[in-house]
Amino acid sequence: LAAGAGSEGCKALGALLSGIAQAAYHGNAALTAELLRGQLYPEAAPEEFAALRAKMGGLLQSIASADMDLNQLEAFLTAQTKKQGGITSDQAAVLAKFWKNHRVKIHESLVNQSRWDNVLKNMNWRVDLKSQSRHIDQINTPVAIVEMELGKNGQESEFLCLEFDEAKVSQMLKNLSEIEESMTALTQTT
Repeated sequence: LAAGAGSEGCKALGALLSGIAQAAYHGNAALTAELLRGQLYPEAAPEEFAALRAKMGGLLQSIASADMDLNQLEAFLTAQTKKQGGITSDQAAVLAKFWKNHRVKIHESLVNQSRWDNVLKNMNWRVDLKSQSRHIDQINTPVAIVEMELGKNGQESEFLCLEFDEAKVSQMLKNLSEIEESMTALTQTT
């Protein structure tokens, strides 16, 4: 497979890397191996294309999971060109150019994929005086109304509305302070 030989081979390899990245990091399931082979390497035998796609996918995964900077990338690709069954220097150049152009988007995608749950997107609050209550002594006491917008990037948000009296606000602030202290301790020890 002349993947990387000459400018046509470089274009096809760059397009293959884009297809692999779209499928792996941006959730584009329409970019199947069959489609990529038919569009980019129609002359290649299926097994030959599968081997190239697996090799390039593995290299891209290694580069992306380490979020390699340009020095790390150069050392990694140089090692890949020297090893038995590795890649050509043309292929290394295409991989390097691709990573320089797509690193930020792929890294952001990996970070978003690794989030296991919703994130706090926004928070609004106000303080009201309670005008009705089952207990007469609770009327005209201040309450905090807190609305939190929760969600994952690219998905519709959920809204959570909470009501806190003074004691609950104090408890919440104490808990948040403990969280902050734990996070500070962790960042200072690493």
